[in-house]
Amino acid sequence: MQAYPEVIIHPTAVVDEGCEIGAGTQVWHFSHLMAGAHIGCACHIGQNVFIASGVIVGNRVKIQNNVSLYTGVIIEDDVFLGPSCVFTNVRNPRSAVSRKHQYQPTLIKQGATIGANATILCGHEVGSYAFVGAGAVVTHDVPAYALMMGCPARQTGWISACGHRLQFDEDGWAICPESGERYRLKDGQVERISS
Repeated sequence: MQAYPEVIIHPTAVVDEGCEIGAGTQVWHFSHLMAGAHIGCACHIGQNVFIASGVIVGNRVKIQNNVSLYTGVIIEDDVFLGPSCVFTNVRNPRSAVSRKHQYQPTLIKQGATIGANATILCGHEVGSYAFVGAGAVVTHDVPAYALMMGCPARQTGWISACGHRLQFDEDGWAICPESGERYRLKDGQVERISS
């Protein structure tokens, strides 16, 4: 079992009573964590981050500056959220129409990366270890290990858990140059095989 230091909360941050924060998490300048938010252990929450009630953030998540997580967003372990990436929770918002009962969930699965200024429209899932490039706009579900770029986001390849492009041979096998782990592409899905 890994031991974590105490929680660090910068004096300018606002953490409402009833927000749960795991050991070793750091909350930095001008961030606001609402009552009912659940933050895991060893997370890094950068400057000017907003986390709404009901949001779940797993362990070892890195949330860079200027990110807002609204009710309905679930972030699993080891996710990286780049600066100013955007999440929504209503498909057709109007100022004069209350749609709080229509929040749609968004799930970012373990190990995924969301690049700077990317937008994830609500009601979608980003698969484990997927990589959404900077500025991309995700309008549909993203498979595990997929590399997504553009507006709207399109899959441009596959990526390893370490963040390297995977080059599959004619038999559907690839090796991560950093970890040496093997990956298999079959029926449009990637499976990681231990080295």
